[in-house]
Amino acid sequence: MKKIALVLILLGIVCIPDSLLAQSEPDDIALANDEFQNSFYESLLQKGIENYDKAITALEKCQKLQPNNGTVYFEMGKNYLAQKDYLKAYDFFEKATQIDPKNKWFWVGMYDVCYETKNFTQAIVIVTKLVEFKKEYKEDLVSLYMNTQQFDKALELINELNDTVGKSDLRDTYKSQILRDSKYQSAEKANLLDQIKKYPKEESNYIALIFLYSESNQDEKAQEIAKKLETEIPTSGWAQVSLFKFYLNNNDGNNAVKAMNLVLTSMKIDNKIKHRLLNEFLIFIQDKPQFDVDLEKAISYFDNDKEVKVAKEIGKFYHNKKNWDKAIQYYEIHLKSNPEDMETQLLLLDMYIEKQQFDILAKKAENMIEVFPLQPQFYYLAGLANNQLKNFKKATVILETGLDYLVDDGALEINFNIQLGEAYSGLGDVNKKESYFSKAEKLLKQKK
Repeated sequence: MKKIALVLILLGIVCIPDSLLAQSEPDDIALANDEFQNSFYESLLQKGIENYDKAITALEKCQKLQPNNGTVYFEMGKNYLAQKDYLKAYDFFEKATQIDPKNKWFWVGMYDVCYETKNFTQAIVIVTKLVEFKKEYKEDLVSLYMNTQQFDKALELINELNDTVGKSDLRDTYKSQILRDSKYQSAEKANLLDQIKKYPKEESNYIALIFLYSESNQDEKAQEIAKKLETEIPTSGWAQVSLFKFYLNNNDGNNAVKAMNLVLTSMKIDNKIKHRLLNEFLIFIQDKPQFDVDLEKAISYFDNDKEVKVAKEIGKFYHNKKNWDKAIQYYEIHLKSNPEDMETQLLLLDMYIEKQQFDILAKKAENMIEVFPLQPQFYYLAGLANNQLKNFKKATVILETGLDYLVDDGALEINFNIQLGEAYSGLGDVNKKESYFSKAEKLLKQKK
């Protein structure tokens, strides 16, 4: 029999299961006679070429010759499973386990049927048995508990596996799903407290517990765990993430700065969290100028951030708050390393209009014309500034030059004509003044 199995494997006709090989010695299988051996061989051959009906016929002969041979029932189950006759397949696999309950593969056959038919409830019964053969089946059991919404059992088993074999991405995903329901959070808090006692240097347990306490508005307990984490792992940036918020809530700006700086230097903490902390700090200090230096230092940590230009965003924050001086300060910080950012250059020039600092506006706008000679916005701003400074002749030259670069921008074209009208008015040229104001009025009517 072993020779037959070996030949079939070498020919690639069939794959013999471990259960069959384990029983392939003459003493194990106890072949009744050559007829049984020939029929069994024929069943394997026919199954290998997907003639399942003929394979079943051959196995029925074997069954009559050896009615208590579990391997025969197992092979019958495999053929019916291949034909998707799940009821018969399950019956034959189950009969095989009744004959030889210690053969793992017979139970696997039953599990295969349950999996194919999505009978997860029955699959739990089978997999619970399979765990006795191989502990790794506990992973399957977790998924089955999730599919049958037995979340308490799933959570208990997840924690057991996390403790004994380590965490996995799939189990972490399952756990997150379970803990969305607050009724399971108490058990998880108790588990995490136990894990912290057993493994005081495992940072992830503290982080998870801080999150759960924060989600359930148990801020004092969250702070207690954060301080415990800080004590056990002084370099933990995650402890500072939690403590930072507590310091802000307690109006403790100095300690908030210390916590924030530790977070911003941590390589373990995602930039999104760092940005969030910086935004919270920005809101906290908007009426506390004593922290301006700390804000500038915090911004420096983001110098190489390609996704978010932090200084620019802070400039916009103060811009919206009409704090022109602070907006100018942070726009200029951004422009030191990004001088060709035209949007920020325009935002900066807008600040000088708000502050009525037309001498600075004229100088900076004219400099920008040299950097961006094809951008009409800078010609317009330079013209506007020179008009305010009563440099009317210079204004007309700049504005008329800028008009040549204007394309499909109706609003800006109206403003150009208004400023040209103002410039010629200042020069005493009534005809040109009326001509440009008339163009502006006509364009305005067309826009409406």
